[in-house]
Amino acid sequence: MNRRTAVRLAAAGSACLFRPAFGQSPFLAGLGMPYEAFDALAKTRVTVDGGAINLAFAPGRLDLDGVRVLSWVERAAMSVSTYYDRFPVASVRILIVPVEGAGVRNGTTWGYGGAAIRMLLGQSAHPDDLDRDWMMTHEMVHLALPDMTRRHTWLAEGLAVYIEPIARVQAGYLDARTVWADMMRDMPRGLPVAGGGGLDNTFSWETIYWGGALFCLLADIGYRRATGNRRGLQDAMRGVLAAGGNHEVEWPIGRILDTADQAAGVVVMRPLYESMRSEPVMTYLPGLWRDLGIEATPEGLIFHDDAPLAPIRIAMTAKPSAG
Repeated sequence: MNRRTAVRLAAAGSACLFRPAFGQSPFLAGLGMPYEAFDALAKTRVTVDGGAINLAFAPGRLDLDGVRVLSWVERAAMSVSTYYDRFPVASVRILIVPVEGAGVRNGTTWGYGGAAIRMLLGQSAHPDDLDRDWMMTHEMVHLALPDMTRRHTWLAEGLAVYIEPIARVQAGYLDARTVWADMMRDMPRGLPVAGGGGLDNTFSWETIYWGGALFCLLADIGYRRATGNRRGLQDAMRGVLAAGGNHEVEWPIGRILDTADQAAGVVVMRPLYESMRSEPVMTYLPGLWRDLGIEATPEGLIFHDDAPLAPIRIAMTAKPSAG
């Protein structure tokens, strides 16, 4: 969840959903990252590809030890670095806030005062919760995209939803079959509904997250079809990051799309956006899954590598070459 989405949800009252594991917490007050409070904490600093992580824990009990939490953070950083060929920012503050309950609860990313992530972690969280977690990687993907206006939150969240599992597959932490099974299950949530007004004008949870993810899937396929499967969304978004487009700056959406297209060498994202921004566009997902060579059966997912877009599906989750 990026800063603009966090502000929107907090205004709706979601800030009351989490209770700190120790009384009133300055680390959960307000709508922004508590930079000053963070900087007063003891920190662990680790280097990642092209950047550094400064990890701190807000006061409160956690059943998990710090080494286990640090390993979780490092795995997410490795996944994102694999996808983008480097860590998205030179330095990021990561604040772990213990809250009541179990599991990884919620995360938010900011860039206005320097790249920062606040992650709420249940005080009784188990190591398996961290092994299964996707939220830390999701938040780190936000670091690789400029901040935008609320109208375009769907692109920020859609990219994070779409890239997060692919990045974990490429880093060796997730199986491609799981990714495609989850896409088949969840991507229909992003289809437009009656009365919808396109990506820029529909502010439902489904459109912001899954409508944005569907846009990214279509863009990825579009890039690969236009380049003979030589380049995809990954190349495009690496180009945005290489041009200075991380979360510590704010760009208009047009600059992001044009920079992505330039990096990929073909114009795909800009016209796709123009077609989907104001009007609902229906995608026939059963036909798309068939063309990608994906079939859901009672026994599990089956891949058909003779399908017309099967080479594209295979390339989309393959580990990229560095550089």
